[in-house]
Amino acid sequence: MTFLNELEQRIGQQHVLTGQSMQQYLEDWRGRYIGTALAVARPATTQEVAQVVRLCAEHRVPIVPQGGNTGLCGGATPDNSATALVLSLERLNKIRSVDTENDTMVVEAGCILQNVQQAARDHQRLFPLSLAAEGSCTIGGNLATNAGGTQVLRYGNARDLTLGLEVVTAQGEILHGLLGLRKDNTGYDLRNLFIGSEGTLGIITAATIKLYPQPVAACTALLALNTIEDAIQVLALARQGLAASLTGFELIAGNCLQAVLHCYPDQRMPFQGPAEKAAWYALLELSDSESLEHARERFESVIGQALEQDLVQDAVIAETIAQSKALWHLRESIPLAEKTYGKSIKHDVSLPVSVMSQFVHETDKALQEAFPGLENVTFGHLGDGNLHYNVARGTAFTEQELLKRQDEIYALVHDSVHRFNGSISAEHGVGQLKRQLLPRYKDPVSLALMKQIKTALDPLGIMNPGKVLPD
Repeated sequence: MTFLNELEQRIGQQHVLTGQSMQQYLEDWRGRYIGTALAVARPATTQEVAQVVRLCAEHRVPIVPQGGNTGLCGGATPDNSATALVLSLERLNKIRSVDTENDTMVVEAGCILQNVQQAARDHQRLFPLSLAAEGSCTIGGNLATNAGGTQVLRYGNARDLTLGLEVVTAQGEILHGLLGLRKDNTGYDLRNLFIGSEGTLGIITAATIKLYPQPVAACTALLALNTIEDAIQVLALARQGLAASLTGFELIAGNCLQAVLHCYPDQRMPFQGPAEKAAWYALLELSDSESLEHARERFESVIGQALEQDLVQDAVIAETIAQSKALWHLRESIPLAEKTYGKSIKHDVSLPVSVMSQFVHETDKALQEAFPGLENVTFGHLGDGNLHYNVARGTAFTEQELLKRQDEIYALVHDSVHRFNGSISAEHGVGQLKRQLLPRYKDPVSLALMKQIKTALDPLGIMNPGKVLPD
């Protein structure tokens, strides 16, 4: 009996895809990586996942785990050898339980993030992980890449929102670790080992996640600014005046919003006059547990201070939920608008907020000197130091010319990040895009330990080969 015959027996013939039926699973969201595969398997339970992994281990078939396939670093795309099995977790999409007294929820890896958010709301709770792809990304992928998003400033990354995991190991065993405990000091923290490992150590099949009380009120504002330095000073005022109530602080270059307006004419800039085409914008959000009046008073006080200190050109505070959603929609449409303009070179970096403006100014200058005419597409989560410092072709390059120079551009930007003691991957992961860069920027002892962990947990090397770790 062949491998595929055995696979069909274990999970059903209709859930083993080959040929054209597996095409959508072979290309990443950005269209940068297109692979081939032996087949796509769609198990429906953790037990079926374990059976598939055991079969792959027996036949030495590499496994590429895949969630919503919205990753930006090629971590869920197979190579071109046609030897790997893509293991889609989309059918593991149940919310197993909600415990409002313990403020936890147990969800399977294939649950769409937006559905998890709604399930929390149905129980008068908040699950705060929020990002642009939340309508299609899955919890398993969020955890595999330790996703961040727009509320890290207040609630932390996916890792910080997770109490326990259920994982299928590279040997096909099931790690039962779904205890909803906030304190469990009984040895190594295996949960944090698998979170962020991008499927190279095991396959996350379910998670116990944290829930929070729904905020009583929220306030959102878009500020027009002259400089990044002004944005950083406004962030300091907001942190001082709002403390933990400050849930989001986004930095957006003016050309990003102009691109959104060009691509999506139904969206509107809420300013008139010079602020309509400001150099920079900041999007702030406050969540309050007391009342709308209390939230609004604190919010207006901070923004008033920023205006008095001439840090802000103009400010618009959302008066309704619809207006708040419209402001966030502007921000969340940036990646889609960017994609409309064609392929770009994306840098998902993190830096100390204290050096953010110096990094942007020096790196902008160095890029223009080396590649005149390129366009910077800069936005991100200033509150937690995560910048999406992307580079588009501008008017001087074709898309093909840009991509031919991508290694030089990556080196320039990442060397600058490293010089400022930052990280070349903040929330998108490593995948296959950045794995060969790690020896240049990662501490050699850290890299050696990572390789030892990989060898110990996946001695056959079948878990998502060619991802994260360099050759």
